[in-house]
Amino acid sequence: MEEKQDRLNLDFYEQVLIYKSLTNEQYLGLIIDHIKPEYFNDKNIKTIFQIIKNFYTKNQSLPNPTEIKSYLINDELKERFKNVVKNFPNIDKEFNNKELLSSTERFIKERSIYNTMLSVAEDVSSGKVDTSYILDRFEKSCNVDLKSEIGLDLIKDIDTVIADLKRDEPTISTQWNWLDDKLDGGFLENGRSLYVFAGETNVGKSIFLGNLATNIANQGKTVLLVSLEMSEMMYARRLSSNISKIPMRDLRMDSNSLKIQIEQHSENNPDCKIIIKEFPPSTITPQNLQGYIRELVNKGIKIDAIVLDYLNLMKGSVGNNSYERIKSVTEDIRALSYVFECPIISATQLNRSGYDEENPGLDTISESIGMAATADCIFSIYQDDEDKELGVVKMGMMKNRFGANFGTTAMRVDYNTLTISEDDTLNQDDGDLGGLSDALGMLSN
Repeated sequence: MEEKQDRLNLDFYEQVLIYKSLTNEQYLGLIIDHIKPEYFNDKNIKTIFQIIKNFYTKNQSLPNPTEIKSYLINDELKERFKNVVKNFPNIDKEFNNKELLSSTERFIKERSIYNTMLSVAEDVSSGKVDTSYILDRFEKSCNVDLKSEIGLDLIKDIDTVIADLKRDEPTISTQWNWLDDKLDGGFLENGRSLYVFAGETNVGKSIFLGNLATNIANQGKTVLLVSLEMSEMMYARRLSSNISKIPMRDLRMDSNSLKIQIEQHSENNPDCKIIIKEFPPSTITPQNLQGYIRELVNKGIKIDAIVLDYLNLMKGSVGNNSYERIKSVTEDIRALSYVFECPIISATQLNRSGYDEENPGLDTISESIGMAATADCIFSIYQDDEDKELGVVKMGMMKNRFGANFGTTAMRVDYNTLTISEDDTLNQDDGDLGGLSDALGMLSN
């Protein structure tokens, strides 16, 4: 099937692929979403594969000879079909399934990359150049994976399950004990997770996100902070005040002290890195963001965590209304945590019904319950008028896939340096017990 071990005879493999597509329904089901008729150079094969693809898409099954014949409505199509099948006797019928799928992946990748190169060349010649879009297209061309495994057999693979139970999942501390406890140690270091802070306008969502960015970076991590609301310099001032503990209003007059403090912080935390990137609101899609992050990775920058301020301000690539847009954006952003193997932390607005609630529920999330279904953890942030005067902000659990899904805590906010810190004196009544009591009360009704 292969001319050499390191080289696939693509023209011959077109015949192999069309033969298997006409004779093996399982194989066709695996490749149908990844391969396009234009990947074939042979015009006869291209035509017949289009017929097969149309039939499978409509019926979810392989066409039998009679059904194929019904599509051959003229002499030209009949002749093309004859030219395809006449080569079948020359094809080895004994295929190693693993080798077949591996070679198919290589065929799809090579032809997809080639077609992408031609398309990009046309875009460049016409003046339509979008680097992020181009990078995204090339990445999709390279990331073809024909999965044939059935999955995990719980009974037969119990040893694998037990080994996983004994393995500690690496986490990144939030630097807040209450939150670490709820998350069973912190944010998942290897990604596959999206964390969202939900609160009303001006409650301090950006302050939370900024504090988490510095808390994570101070552990020797590289954090990418993507701002869709504030400028890079405004965020830089906020984080500078947070790190140096110099009040925001004094930064200009005390710039020399700021420089000394930041340099000292760098010496004490040599691996600490916070990259702030601003995009205008509603101009960047998750795909654009993926392209930008890929550029950073290609420059040798390993991103340990992504902080996105905030989800609702992203542009959706699909959806005719806010529900569909936010749901799509949330799903795509969560997918990036898989691609780059790091946690993603973001925020969202509450709707009007959540403004006056003590520890708001999931039904108060603005615009889309689809976000609530997709995110792994959602934390509520809320204050009453007295809390604001006292410099107190409260946090509660709205959803948690990794631990306890109840409880609240109160935290201290220093609005001079925009620093959030834990204060045991604010939680002497144990908010978790209160939350548990409420939950038990609901169950008894």
